[in-house]
Amino acid sequence: MPPTKQIEQWFETLGWKAFPFQQEAWQAYQAGKSGLIHAPTGIGKTYAAVGGPVIQALNGKLQSGLQVLWITPLRALANDTADAISRMLEGVGLNWTVEIRHGDVSSSTRQRQKRRLPELLVTTPESLTVLLSYEDASEKFSRVNCVICDEWHELLGTKRGIQTELALSRLQAINPELCRWGLSATIGNVEEALEVLTGAAINESILIEGKCEKQIEIETLLPETIEKFPWAGHLGIRLLPEVIQRIRSARTSLVFTNTRAQCEIWYQSLIKAEPELEPLIALHHGSLDRDLRNSVEQRLDSGELRAVVCTSSLDLGVDFSPVEQVIQIGSPKGIARLVQRAGRSGHQPGATSKIFGVPTNALEILEFAAAREALKRKEIEPRKPVQNALDVLLQHVITMSLNGTLTEKQLRQEVYSTAAFQKLADDDWNWIMSFAKGQTGALQAYPEYSKVIEENGVLKISEKRIERMHRMSIGTITSDSEVTVRLKSGPVLGQIEERFVTRLKPGDHFSFAGSRLELVRFRGMVALVKRAGYKAGSTPSWQGGRAPLSSELASAVSRELAEYSADHDNQQSIELKRLASLLDIQRERSDLPMSQYLLIEQCRVKRTSNLFCFPFAGRLVHEGLAALVAYRLSRQLPLTLKTTVNDYGFSLQSARKFEVDEAVIQELFQLNNLAEDLLECMNTTELARRQFREISRISGLVFQGYPGQQKTVKNVQMSASLLYDVFAKYDTDNRLLLQAKAELLERQLEQTRLRETLDRIQTVPIRLHTTKKLSPFAFPLWAEALHQQVSSESWADKIALLAAEMEA
Repeated sequence: MPPTKQIEQWFETLGWKAFPFQQEAWQAYQAGKSGLIHAPTGIGKTYAAVGGPVIQALNGKLQSGLQVLWITPLRALANDTADAISRMLEGVGLNWTVEIRHGDVSSSTRQRQKRRLPELLVTTPESLTVLLSYEDASEKFSRVNCVICDEWHELLGTKRGIQTELALSRLQAINPELCRWGLSATIGNVEEALEVLTGAAINESILIEGKCEKQIEIETLLPETIEKFPWAGHLGIRLLPEVIQRIRSARTSLVFTNTRAQCEIWYQSLIKAEPELEPLIALHHGSLDRDLRNSVEQRLDSGELRAVVCTSSLDLGVDFSPVEQVIQIGSPKGIARLVQRAGRSGHQPGATSKIFGVPTNALEILEFAAAREALKRKEIEPRKPVQNALDVLLQHVITMSLNGTLTEKQLRQEVYSTAAFQKLADDDWNWIMSFAKGQTGALQAYPEYSKVIEENGVLKISEKRIERMHRMSIGTITSDSEVTVRLKSGPVLGQIEERFVTRLKPGDHFSFAGSRLELVRFRGMVALVKRAGYKAGSTPSWQGGRAPLSSELASAVSRELAEYSADHDNQQSIELKRLASLLDIQRERSDLPMSQYLLIEQCRVKRTSNLFCFPFAGRLVHEGLAALVAYRLSRQLPLTLKTTVNDYGFSLQSARKFEVDEAVIQELFQLNNLAEDLLECMNTTELARRQFREISRISGLVFQGYPGQQKTVKNVQMSASLLYDVFAKYDTDNRLLLQAKAELLERQLEQTRLRETLDRIQTVPIRLHTTKKLSPFAFPLWAEALHQQVSSESWADKIALLAAEMEA
């Protein structure tokens, strides 16, 4: 029987039929092509990608040894992927071994794999890079015919993506006939994603679109009453009864939150409100111990659980067939994220994915409606690839020197074949090599920074100690040092950031891993805890939890407001109709903020003067704009200004009375001297110093310690800060120092998007309103400014009173 027919016959036993895009992928692989499979979640991309190598093996064209590498961005995906592939191999009668390799795999398994790899290996970018660093890598990977990058959109646009590109270039050099395939469900720039995946080494590649329409139902859970003056900061807990009702109505639900802190709070709120549901509800996020997460995933897959409260740890690719619906707490801030999460339900061909949005304030109701309309238009955010990340390149040069088989010319050719470094300047390459060898800059007098040497033209590592330290540091994921949380006379619960634990004293209570805990002691990066009764306490927070509103979703929100402004009653969504009273007050006091003009309001409140601007460009851009406008205004008027931002706009507040006119506004938003003014108005030195910490860790300048002996955050920060100061004073042309400043402007201030926003403002009219009372869109900015002055308890009371006063 022909191999393709064997696969199709196995599909039939499951009640499936091969989609045209799957057959197209199998044929393209047989023709030796590489490609990107872009198709909705849950319609069989895994089998589309792995089917080609399976058909080749069934034809008897593949030898023994490692044949296929499957790269996954998340460890949580590895088991699910390996199980799905194993089912297919068993179904078609192919006797291949499928194994997993990542940081959680036991040392005995890693040692066994070091001796002999399976026919198909599911791994992460970091683990693959470690394997490529060994001397026998060329022999072990010489038979690899296919590399498949799952969830390619998650890697694209990140330094992990660059690490993956560099690993692919090494594999391509080992086997020039290697085929590269990627899988993606939610990405706006598919052609560019394909180019980055295949690089300059692949001559013929193909984009395969799975044109199987995936039905996604998005419904917003609406409160009985909607506040006309919304304020951010509370977590939407008053919709808890509606969420519980939704959980009870379905067999299994995933309740997604945007942050780990929010995840802990919602889990505690659910089991407190419905104690009988406690055995049937679980918690899942990336800081929990791997064993705890595995247990939750197994119970979810078996249908034991009614709901799992989770974060992006369950965003990607995992196929839990019992999941009937998804509940999203808070705005997803992006269309792609909403689609990705919706796809966790109805994860089968032909099934409908259902997602219920739970707004945490009134304006998020608008964002859910906008996301639904944007999805109808197929407006998905692109992922822009990162170029010339020299910290990743320096790490790769040292890693490949561990291999001890490459010349500089060979390594350079491989690096320049990637999309990330195809435009790298020769001077930058030469600097990286000199720096790795300790031959340039302020550190050349220190032997520990001389890591690479050349012997007979081959790159090698200078010392065994450096080799051991570097292998422990391979990877591009950086975070604050994490403290292990362990129950007294019990198991490990997970990890929380050191900066949170250092604020606690023995006896203090906090919520973590779904439990109320009391700190017993903190010693040696281990927090010993015991379970505690319910008592007020804090919840850990983690860095990087707040995603800004995407440009695409911001545009969609603006369109929704324009729709309302045009009074097309028959076309308005249920969300807009429910927000009518809020939007009418906004129009009565000012205007609806839209992209067709720049709305600015000035209002005197409680003896403070306030200027509210609504560019609709997202939180990060507004941070830069707020600092810029405040700096320029303070040069014109003798003012001390406080800035506050959210995704819709920003505010300037002063105790001194001031007013502006349209001419002043135009000067505040001019493009002239943008870079100079940004550098003047922000503490860019300290911000760049923080960015340099990440770069110093990735590049290997700062060693975080061996397992179980990690350095504290303070020690790592001091080491990175000392190096930053040395470079800033004695080595101003240091490429890593310059990279820190460039990343600060682009990643933290979104300079490109900021400039685009200023460009747009130059082309639209300004609508300046002086209001007697705060408008509904200005109110959350004013409330956040007040939050910076008073405690959380009194703040909530003050905001509730002021909101009532505004409505009256």
